Amino acid sequence: MKVQPYIKIHLLILVVFFFTWSSAQQVINVESLRKVTDSSKWSGSISLNLSLVKNTTSIFGISNDFNLQYNNKKSLYLLVSNFNLQRLSGNAFINNGSQHFRYNLKVTEIIKLEAFLQGQYDEVSDITFRGLVGFGPRFKLSKSDNYRFYLGTLCMYEYEESKTTNQNIYLRDFRGSMYFSFSMYPTPDIAIVGTTYYQPLLDTLKDYRISSETSVSFKIIKNLSFLTTFVYMYDAFPVINIPKTQYQLTNGIVYTFD
Repeated sequence: MKVQPYIKIHLLILVVFFFTWSSAQQVINVESLRKVTDSSKWSGSISLNLSLVKNTTSIFGISNDFNLQYNNKKSLYLLVSNFNLQRLSGNAFINNGSQHFRYNLKVTEIIKLEAFLQGQYDEVSDITFRGLVGFGPRFKLSKSDNYRFYLGTLCMYEYEESKTTNQNIYLRDFRGSMYFSFSMYPTPDIAIVGTTYYQPLLDTLKDYRISSETSVSFKIIKNLSFLTTFVYMYDAFPVINIPKTQYQLTNGIVYTFD
């Protein structure tokens, strides 16, 4: 692929990335991190994003994402780690991060069994710690390699520690974790990946979360791509004084290896 001159210029100045508003990603979109190819056993990616916005306030942000995958066609192991740090107008830094491990076992060409473990913290949403463990089936809805659609119906146990001004809150709940995802590759240089999660409390269905993430990547050179991601999150019963709706728009560069 020939790199156009204007792309080279933009690559040099992409040390600084810009975003409209940033919030903690409480539901990890694993679909955007799965490696599509079945030819290599080990693969992964790493990204580093910096942001600096100056208007009525100054916002500085830095984020790092890393994932490693092992795939032997029968089983898939995926490890994901991310860390985000922000500083607003000279105030103290606030941060959030998560670690996620997922295992897939192929049962048929259509059905896989999934199990996952996740730990995270989020100062923006006043979540001191949230631990998740879950399992369930995953269904492949299409046969095309360039246009893939999936449906997952999982059950998970959630332990959460959060804080308000006057007290600490501890929650232990069982939730459903249903998701629909798609991975589209209209050309060899463009990828569009999206996932929408619906996570209701099993004994109180009106207590639910919705998270939707869509990413579009454009290959710059081999193994290096420009990535734009939009995340929307809704929590019907968030921690006190935290808004129900949060969203995030980021631009960055990601390096993949296999």
